[in-house]
Amino acid sequence: MTVLEHTTSTTSCDHEARITKSLLGYGVIAGPVFVVVSLAQGLTRQGFDLTRHAWSLLSNGDLGWIQVTNFVAAGLMTVALAVGLRRAGAGMWTPRLIGVYGVSLVAAGVFRADPALGFPSGTPTSANTVSWHGMLHLLSGSVGFLCLIAACLIAGRAFAAEGARGWAIYSRITGVVFLAGFAGIASGSHGALTTLPFVAAVVLAWSWISALSVRLYRRTAPSTAEAA
Repeated sequence: MTVLEHTTSTTSCDHEARITKSLLGYGVIAGPVFVVVSLAQGLTRQGFDLTRHAWSLLSNGDLGWIQVTNFVAAGLMTVALAVGLRRAGAGMWTPRLIGVYGVSLVAAGVFRADPALGFPSGTPTSANTVSWHGMLHLLSGSVGFLCLIAACLIAGRAFAAEGARGWAIYSRITGVVFLAGFAGIASGSHGALTTLPFVAAVVLAWSWISALSVRLYRRTAPSTAEAA
């Protein structure tokens, strides 16, 4: 191989690595942005109770566009991450399942949850009417959550096969905890005993996504200078 061919090959590899790292970078920030924006609204919007109300309800009211944007942005960043995971060699199913989770977040933003439990202000606490967009919100969320749980468990098995015992345990615990939190909220209970554990499970799941992104970001091909 000539010097020119070697330089061209190295530059091409470096360009591909930069693209992959950029995509993985979206996975690093998607969770923190989504969680911080949701919590900030939950603590400041009138009538919202973090111990009773799901974050999806924030899509309603005059400021509902903020949470809608939050869902869509987090979803698009997660889809970008899924592409990065595939490029980084994270297997076949984990990137696909995380990609579906990202699409479900976008859908959850487009199809708003119905007002409920007295939020936004003026909504009857006994309101239980489910609209077509509310039904699609629930459906997209359920599909996305199940895909995320599956992604955690499949990744855990892959890490175990690699001998990465700590990551295998972390991935499996995240999947099981999220499944338990999802089961609690899906039961229809809206008290602190189900809402807060679900919030904790969501934070844990996003933390796992960010940590996985960082791990693969660091393992992605070195820069041109290092390769040279």
